[in-house]
Amino acid sequence: MKILVINCGSSSIKYQLINTEEQQSLCKGLVERIGAVTSIIKQEFKDEKPIKKTMVIENHAAALKTIMELLLEADNDHLKSLDEIEAVGHRVVHGGETFKDSVLIDEDVEEAIQQAFDIAPLHNPPNLSGIRAAKKHLPDVPHVAVFDTAFHHSIPKHAFLYGIPNRLYRRYKIRKYGFHGTSHYYVSRKYFKISGKPKEGSKVITCHLGNGCSITAIKDGKSYDTSMGFSPLEGLVMGTRSGDLDPSILFYLIEKEELSLANVHALLNKHSGLLGLSGYAADMRDLLEEAESGDRRCTEAIDVFCYRAKKYIGSYIAAMDGVDAIIFTGGIGENAAPIRSKILEGFNYMSIEIDEKKNSDLKEGTLISTDNSKAEVHVIPTNEELVIAIDAAKISTASKQTPWA
Repeated sequence: MKILVINCGSSSIKYQLINTEEQQSLCKGLVERIGAVTSIIKQEFKDEKPIKKTMVIENHAAALKTIMELLLEADNDHLKSLDEIEAVGHRVVHGGETFKDSVLIDEDVEEAIQQAFDIAPLHNPPNLSGIRAAKKHLPDVPHVAVFDTAFHHSIPKHAFLYGIPNRLYRRYKIRKYGFHGTSHYYVSRKYFKISGKPKEGSKVITCHLGNGCSITAIKDGKSYDTSMGFSPLEGLVMGTRSGDLDPSILFYLIEKEELSLANVHALLNKHSGLLGLSGYAADMRDLLEEAESGDRRCTEAIDVFCYRAKKYIGSYIAAMDGVDAIIFTGGIGENAAPIRSKILEGFNYMSIEIDEKKNSDLKEGTLISTDNSKAEVHVIPTNEELVIAIDAAKISTASKQTPWA
């Protein structure tokens, strides 16, 4: 099946056309700066020269219209008509407690996504805008919502409850939800395929490290705990997000700096993390380069980032009473060999060892641990779009068969 995968941000849309039978991406595209004076759209069909255009794109509806036109403008053998698109898979960040699996989108599903606006104000509104715009342009095909939170619904209550009055959970559903679920799901399933090991009895830790970062403990193939919580702000130090911090800091800052709630929100989500610590950049590539040149603050930012990841891995080893495999994925996880090495320093008591030659040169496969390592360490590129496409194909055809089941 040819599935169009759509991922809408507040001012951007990423999209892919995927052939699910061959598990192959036929086209990738990105619309940036939606609503700005000048928007940018990039698109690349498989085996074709990429194109880039600048134009005025006022909103998500206009962006989707442009995407449909551009898909048909391209001179290629992969898509001759929009009728060839058999379903659309939409990434939706927050499903709350309502959605434990991917679902066919109808009015009730749209309403439930909208009801989660309060707990996902940055993500769910553009996700829903993209759904409604895409349904206008492709009204005769099934549209499927795939939720970042769905994989984490197996987390036990003792791991998802916060230490606040229980009535607040019952009334407002304040709890840990977790995110990056499609990524953690994909790389864990890929590990089971590569290793040939069964899900039952397994203990795996997946580390999705990019601009947003999360680590998940996966027990018996199911999410057991994860570092992100009620929102994607909790957990690891990220590109611009603070991760864990003492809540009393917020009251202190509000008083000392006379900050509004909007100021605090922006501070923790957009001006903290690696960017705030270094005062220089949110991109790990830039920080590694500057640290190599002796920049103290960039070095400190890297140290804090790796230490926080190390603590979460250690805590999940304790929570699961051991670990069989640790998997790195995401932009940093897949590409920054020094970060992988630094995070796994100090696990000698667990006899976890990285083969530095394999770690720096990934040409020989995904395994980067030594033969003597008690736990395997893998680098597995994530493919969230493929998960979304396969779920969309499965649900739209009412088939229960999927390679990632």
